[in-house]
Amino acid sequence: MVQSKNIPTLRALPSQERSTSVKARESWHILGIMSEFIEAADRLSEIRPSVSIFGSARTPEDHPYYKLTQSTARLLSDAGFAVISGGGPGIMEAANKGAFEGKSPSVGLNIELPFEQSGNPYQNISLKFRHFFARKVAFAKYATAYIVMPGGFGTLDEMFEALTLIQTGKGRKIPIILMGGDFWTGLLDWIKGTLLVQGMISASDIDLMTAVDSPEEAMEAIFNFYERRAFAPSPEERDRLLDL
Repeated sequence: MVQSKNIPTLRALPSQERSTSVKARESWHILGIMSEFIEAADRLSEIRPSVSIFGSARTPEDHPYYKLTQSTARLLSDAGFAVISGGGPGIMEAANKGAFEGKSPSVGLNIELPFEQSGNPYQNISLKFRHFFARKVAFAKYATAYIVMPGGFGTLDEMFEALTLIQTGKGRKIPIILMGGDFWTGLLDWIKGTLLVQGMISASDIDLMTAVDSPEEAMEAIFNFYERRAFAPSPEERDRLLDL
């Protein structure tokens, strides 16, 4: 026997004034989300090729990871790659700073947070987001490669989001480069020793990631990946990116 359940809708609200207020607020929220996608498309669609760099907002300027990120971003920028970061402090600042000093654009996808995040001054193109998911689409949609520096929950979230999009065929296949082999060893060992062994992922999924230790190795990994194809998305990939 199917149990009858009371599932409320806006139309069922007893107060018409309350219903109108809720609908107006939600509609305005949706328009705000749309505006973030539209601005990102307008500002970033032709910024190619580009590399998204992720990493901790808490890394100080004198840390080796900061300097490694800055050197990597400068090398990419001088090679013709726009560099996209989260626009904040730490690794994000190092990525923007290196690109800002180079020949290609430095892009910051800033997010409004109650703490920790503040925009850095090294951005040729600066976008502001209220919604993480709209920001993550911008990171994924316009990137030729990902470079993942050491970081915390946010960095891991962005890395696994990228892996999921590629694994499920929702995103185009691009190189995902983990910079700083020692930092990533434990995670990679767990992925291989637990996820792969228990059949949670396929062996080919391991090949989606490449661990490197230097800017030159990162650059080589990107060019090796694109040796037989163009940096720009194919027509099929462009259609796929519309479903992000």
